[in-house]
Amino acid sequence: MQRSLKTPRTTLKRTHERGAYEREEVYGVLDAGLFCHVGYVDDGQPLVTPTAYWRLGDELVIHGSSASRMVRVLAAGAAACVTVTHVDGLVMARSAFHHSVNFRSVMVLGKARPVENPDEKITKLKGLIERITPGRWALLRPHTEQEIKATAVLVFAIDEASAKIRTGPPIDDEEDYGLPIWAGVVPLAQRPGTPTPCPRLDRDMAVPDHIVALTID
Repeated sequence: MQRSLKTPRTTLKRTHERGAYEREEVYGVLDAGLFCHVGYVDDGQPLVTPTAYWRLGDELVIHGSSASRMVRVLAAGAAACVTVTHVDGLVMARSAFHHSVNFRSVMVLGKARPVENPDEKITKLKGLIERITPGRWALLRPHTEQEIKATAVLVFAIDEASAKIRTGPPIDDEEDYGLPIWAGVVPLAQRPGTPTPCPRLDRDMAVPDHIVALTID
């Protein structure tokens, strides 16, 4: 398997020093997230749909209602651009021009393969549950045939992609470093909170270990 995902379409033209194309770097950004934005064109209208995603090996997987527009368009072979972004910090410079954001992002280009085989579809959907909460799939009630039919699964081969990453302090004009203006980075992070039980849950039911594990940094 070719490790580099760099192609003419994914090569950064500006701030090229922030580009990363090795699978390990791209997968690191993908595996740190849960939500993506899928861009495509339907009847001449550009659209961007936010949705959950997960990675299984060298594939990026999304799902949705079998009746959704996104599924219909992508399953018909439309080209797509899938993006994932993490905002890690606010970069406060000594001038408005040099203010920035520390971030990690990935862009994956390609066409989706609709998963038609029910067994493969179930395997892919299990990957979503186990990606978020390892061990939960085995505790759930069995899925129904109708639920599987109503759920579409689309797979993108990760063959053409790039990551773009900014880290570090502000980069000011050399003559501005001596100005009496505070400069630095305000870190931002997304963290899980305390689990909130369903109102109709048995009050004596303890929070299971696989849910507790989500809240531990």
